[in-house]
Amino acid sequence: MHVTDVIRTTLEENLKMIQESVSFLKKNKREVFYDAEHFFDGYKNNPKYALKTILSAQTGGADCIILCDTNGGALPEDVARIVKAVKQKIKKPLDIHTHNDQGLAVANSLTAINAGCIQVQGTFNGMGERCGNADLCTIMGILYAKMKKKSIPDDKIKSLMDTSYYISDISNYTLANNQPFIGHSAFAHKGGVHIDAMLKNPLAYEHIEPEIVGNHRRLLTSELAGKMPIILKAQKMNINLDKNSPEAKEIMKELQEKEYQGYQFEGADASFELFMKRRLKQYQPFYQLEGFKVFTERKVDGSVLAGATVRLKVNGHDEMATIEGHGPVEVLDRALRTALKKFYPALADMHLSDYKVRVLDTKQGTGARVRVLIESHDQHDSWTTVGVHENVIEASWEALVDSIEYKLLKDKK
Repeated sequence: MHVTDVIRTTLEENLKMIQESVSFLKKNKREVFYDAEHFFDGYKNNPKYALKTILSAQTGGADCIILCDTNGGALPEDVARIVKAVKQKIKKPLDIHTHNDQGLAVANSLTAINAGCIQVQGTFNGMGERCGNADLCTIMGILYAKMKKKSIPDDKIKSLMDTSYYISDISNYTLANNQPFIGHSAFAHKGGVHIDAMLKNPLAYEHIEPEIVGNHRRLLTSELAGKMPIILKAQKMNINLDKNSPEAKEIMKELQEKEYQGYQFEGADASFELFMKRRLKQYQPFYQLEGFKVFTERKVDGSVLAGATVRLKVNGHDEMATIEGHGPVEVLDRALRTALKKFYPALADMHLSDYKVRVLDTKQGTGARVRVLIESHDQHDSWTTVGVHENVIEASWEALVDSIEYKLLKDKK
């Protein structure tokens, strides 16, 4: 079908073109990887002809044959059966190329490896057309941790999360928190029973040690989780806090009050760490806010202009920055970083990657309290901060300030 309808040639001419094209490239000293597009669909419809196409590539001298699930429609049992059949006929190394239209790109790639393929075509973070390609982060994690097969050097596996976020950063691609192995929720625990079990035996709710792939365990804080996450987070800050101490009880009380106001720390670990350090007097602010002003102007021609002025005191010096741009949060962010950049140049490495606003009480209409979540990235990590207020600009400012402060605190550590 694809040969006659799409390429619009005869079956015989197609075989001839494959062999002659590969042969021409080999005569010109090129390494040739032959991508057999739509191979699994073709094999299911006409197995004899599908085999003839890759045999033609082999005869032409191809160095590797790539079996492609071009529209992502194959099932693992299809892949296993077909790869095993091809393996008996083809002497050249086999590669697998899968798409994720059914959410099976990783499963199909691993199935192909078990059936005899020695290479995988995919992308970091599964980026690609339609539903994406096979996610190499997940595949490399499974190959190393579960299948005990070599993919990249063992000492590079710990860089998996950093590399994933670096690629996400430069490609402006937002990673899902529940991304396997490298997502922020991949090793996150909330419920009190879960956390108690984790302390006794991490394997109860974690299939590998998160450090293997460069991730780390997160114990999410909420009323449901009780005091234990607070105690454990304090320990990470080198603070010995007893769960029965007055400090722990007071922090829990304040946390419950903040959650009642609309704060949600289970998705904003950065704001929670700052909350803890401020409450335990383990934190020295990097600057003092003197004030800020924001305006938005809609012009006659329909264009919209936003501006912000931020006044700070940094190490005893008065600093002010005024920025104009497209939106109030954007100009606040740029103004704040402009005022700080000569003192903290590392702020140039970070940027805001996501911004969410949620109305907490719809009955109050436009006067309702809102929760703002801001996700920020640098070349090594991402973090989320939260702000709550009736004024969306003030809520945004609170989350923005926490984001900047966390970046500076993280770099200082």
